[in-house]
Amino acid sequence: MKVLIIENDQTIVEAISLALQLSWPEAKLVSTHLGERGIELVESENPDVVILDLGLDDLSGFEVLKQIRLFSTVPILILTVRSDEADVVKGLEWGADDYVVKPFRQLELLSRIQALTRRGGLLVEEAPLVCGQLRFNPATWQLFHGEKEINLTPTEGSILGHLMKKAGRVVTHSSLAESVWGENYPDVTSSLKVYIHHLREKLEADPSNPQIILTKSGIGYLLAKPD
Repeated sequence: MKVLIIENDQTIVEAISLALQLSWPEAKLVSTHLGERGIELVESENPDVVILDLGLDDLSGFEVLKQIRLFSTVPILILTVRSDEADVVKGLEWGADDYVVKPFRQLELLSRIQALTRRGGLLVEEAPLVCGQLRFNPATWQLFHGEKEINLTPTEGSILGHLMKKAGRVVTHSSLAESVWGENYPDVTSSLKVYIHHLREKLEADPSNPQIILTKSGIGYLLAKPD
């Protein structure tokens, strides 16, 4: 596995490097503190996953994300101190696959990296899922809502796929977290809230009054089962 880190804080780079060496000693780490160089390395190094900071010296991390998405579908995990929901939503809208706020827990970061590389590198041997107007193929990440094709990130696809399998039943926050990241985390409710918000923006006619993905306050979410 090859990991590209675009990060201007050398302490963070060293912490990630140490965590990778302990868990996956065979992994190769490539890093740069400059956004422009990071864009070049995505093309030349063909990494399996990119860890991207938003506060770089030369370019905004959002601009780096935007430029990478012009030519690559490599999984991108944003790692930043910026915790505002607006920044999280913007990162996902511009093509990030996951978003982790500093300071981070090493085991959580490794788990999220592993989830992204696993989903990005393996075809899922599952039959397409159908629920009313929604048709989702886990092998290709294609989602159709009626005749409209909708682009999903791997994380969004994992969340929606799990909800579709349990259509009509409440799925708890912990169940969703374990399905997506392999483990439940203390702040997972806030993370899921952002992803659900983004899915609603893509699926719902009126995201402020959802009819497809419903919230069960304090418990989790439910994908409405068609009559």
